[in-house]
Amino acid sequence: MPASELTIGFDADDTLWHNEVYFERVHERYRELLAHYHEAATVDRTLFATEMRNLPLYGYGAKGFMLSAIETAVELTNGKISAEEIRQLIVLGHGMLAHPVELLDGVAETLAELAGTYRLLVITKGDLHHQERKLARSGIAAHFRQVEIVSEKDEGTYAALWRRHGIDARRFLMVGNSLKSDIVPVLALGGAGVHVPYHLTWAAERVEKVPEGGANFFQIKTLRELPAVVRAWAAGRA
Repeated sequence: MPASELTIGFDADDTLWHNEVYFERVHERYRELLAHYHEAATVDRTLFATEMRNLPLYGYGAKGFMLSAIETAVELTNGKISAEEIRQLIVLGHGMLAHPVELLDGVAETLAELAGTYRLLVITKGDLHHQERKLARSGIAAHFRQVEIVSEKDEGTYAALWRRHGIDARRFLMVGNSLKSDIVPVLALGGAGVHVPYHLTWAAERVEKVPEGGANFFQIKTLRELPAVVRAWAAGRA
């Protein structure tokens, strides 16, 4: 890759396509299933604690979520949950893995506009097979030169990725809906970030305050605004 080439990294879930809405629908059904055992607040709190405890074992994604959901159901019912209720949970998990890939507004047009000038990458967390399948079904895979499906998105991950692909941090822009995973670590390493908020955010991805990134940090409402931001950022790197 030429040293002068500008690279744009894109998160996938809730940046390119909808994801958290499907998790929320499962959460609603999960609360209903356990409603005769515990109130919704207890179900939510216990499930989240189980997910956080299991992250080092399962990683991110629908499969790990469903394993944690089943474990939580057994715990909250003191082992009384029935085989039929567990079967219903498994069916919910299958639905999460098979849901259609629905692109967010402006994604296809924005990628087509940027791909001719910049090097585009996907950098996403989650289950390898599930994320590969979603990208293959999205209709936008051809716009990306590389796809990185990682177990975590922190400073160490980004630094290793940049070394592997010969990317200069000062010429890298990350686009995503999560301040914690997509923006904060990139800014800390000297890169730039564009935050595109999604209307739902998983509790584990929330941060207390918006980072102060100066000229390297941008916020937009939809990806349709991204080309103008990229042009302004690129002009500062010329």
